[in-house]
Amino acid sequence: MNPAVSDQRHQRSSAVPGPGAFRPVALDRFSDAVAEFLAAPGRTPVPVPVDGRADLVSGVTAANGLYDGLRTPAPLDLGVVLGAEELPPGVAELAGPFARRWVDEKELDDAAGFHDRHSGTLLVVGRYDRLNLSPVRALLLATYRGAGHALTLLSGRDGASVAWNVAKQYAFAGQDVDALGLFTDTDRPPHLPGVRVFDDRDFERTDIQGEILGTRWRRVVFQGHGKDDSVNLGEFTICGLNPAVPAVPGLLGPRCAYGLPCYKPEDKLVPLHRVEAVEVVLSACNSGPLADLALYDPKYQLLLNALDGPARTVVSAVSVHDSDRPENVAWMRAALTGADSVDTLNASLAGSHPYPAFMRFGMPDGEREGEGEEAPPAPRPADHRPDPLLITVGQRLTALLASELLPHNHALRPRLTKLARKVDLWAARPTHLADQSPDEILASLTADLQSLDHAVTEQVAENPENEIMNYPAYFGDRSSLDPRVHEVTCHCGRPAQEFTRRGLLPYVLDTTCAVCMRCGDVTFRVPGAPALLAHADDEVEQGGVLEVRAELTASRPGPVRLGLFVPTYLRDDTVVEPRTVKVRGTADHPRDVTFRVRFAAGTAPQAYYFTVFAVQDLAVSTARRHFGVVPRST
Repeated sequence: MNPAVSDQRHQRSSAVPGPGAFRPVALDRFSDAVAEFLAAPGRTPVPVPVDGRADLVSGVTAANGLYDGLRTPAPLDLGVVLGAEELPPGVAELAGPFARRWVDEKELDDAAGFHDRHSGTLLVVGRYDRLNLSPVRALLLATYRGAGHALTLLSGRDGASVAWNVAKQYAFAGQDVDALGLFTDTDRPPHLPGVRVFDDRDFERTDIQGEILGTRWRRVVFQGHGKDDSVNLGEFTICGLNPAVPAVPGLLGPRCAYGLPCYKPEDKLVPLHRVEAVEVVLSACNSGPLADLALYDPKYQLLLNALDGPARTVVSAVSVHDSDRPENVAWMRAALTGADSVDTLNASLAGSHPYPAFMRFGMPDGEREGEGEEAPPAPRPADHRPDPLLITVGQRLTALLASELLPHNHALRPRLTKLARKVDLWAARPTHLADQSPDEILASLTADLQSLDHAVTEQVAENPENEIMNYPAYFGDRSSLDPRVHEVTCHCGRPAQEFTRRGLLPYVLDTTCAVCMRCGDVTFRVPGAPALLAHADDEVEQGGVLEVRAELTASRPGPVRLGLFVPTYLRDDTVVEPRTVKVRGTADHPRDVTFRVRFAAGTAPQAYYFTVFAVQDLAVSTARRHFGVVPRST
């Protein structure tokens, strides 16, 4: 049986008069009660069949204190009922307004191709035992990273539970139900204004059970380790046991199913069906597995326990996932703005998982409740890759600190070590896009780099024999030759060969060198370092001035520090102007930087050389140029 197509518009009414938004009815009266409700939706309470289900009676009672109005939710594009003949008469009709068009269950025999034939958002209604890998897995994968609210489920442990979950979709909570909560045992996230956050420190000094059960939540997240029957919150435990339903003979259960005590203190268990929340998010691995993936009897399932309670929306994890700081922060921001939890969590994890981690049980909100404003659009899938500069700097820090290029007492080691710790933290996913935005991380990184580049430049200018300048030999000795050789032009105008040595060990950087048969090895740099050439006259008189033009091409737009030095034996006879300089370089066009080397009148005539060096992002590039001092003309 398929529900009739409904064109009923998304409507909202004032609070239902009488006992509340829902009324229990006998199962044999349910179909007629549904027809009466649909004839004038919003004017009478939604009927709920509760025969023999004391837990549903409690759920209805709690929901009548949580919700104070009714509205028909915005319909999705398509709807499918799984096993309609197994549901109480009236359930399919009650769900009818939730989709613009309903298709036959047989359409899902080829679930992988379903979305090739049908576009748009999809609602699947059916008992939990119908939610198997086939067809749900293919539907999930087909809609992942697609349109917002792509797949929505309405389910329950039996026909009465399905009817209850369909009925809850008509309700909305008043503005007085506004508490947002995050309970996490694996993170210590920042406390955003408007969200009540509890972490492991609070679990030791706060009655978490009382906090959870004593609050009416608009949205609440339980995040921690667990299985499909529990979520750990320190000594407290979100428990899936529903004592009102029988166990299924032969199915596996947790310890309590065999008469053993719970693995956690029983006075600190939180029965999930008693949590008064409009939306419950179960951010634990396997908190809502498909029916043929579940470890435990449905009597103990977290998902089913939550669906039996007052929550209109339940968000659960179909399998394993790496939710942590980014997801906690993203969820808090979404909760404050009214964005969808499933879309937000799956988008945040899209940079880590090729599969959807979370499923939504409950109709997505087409509007923010009570405000009539359009809900925020679905977030774009997150890309957790940090800025490439962070990776490059991390590799250079590893080379400088893990190798023996710099001695243990080198003046730069403490500062390099401090930056390496920060880079490791920034590259870790729990921090990226959470405590700091990518822009904040990049700004902090570049500030640290500018300071360190300045320190490197000053140390080299003061002592060109600084160990950091030995990197071409150190890394080159631990490398192999790349057979690809490029013909280039030396700054003396003669042909030269540029080649790369590839590091053989993880902490050895590649080095690129240009060799001229007249000038020797004239330039050195590591990948991504600034490119340098040095131009000057071939000769200068005693007491004269040699003007040097350094041709700089930066690795990226930004500050580059340069310096020039001469051999130690020539330093007493020369003055370099400027000693060091900071310029803004670009990667697109070379920039000229001018130095002047003034020679004493008594400088011995002979051949010499100078070296120009550039420092950017902890990479040092050098260009060496030969010249001669000749006797002063009379």
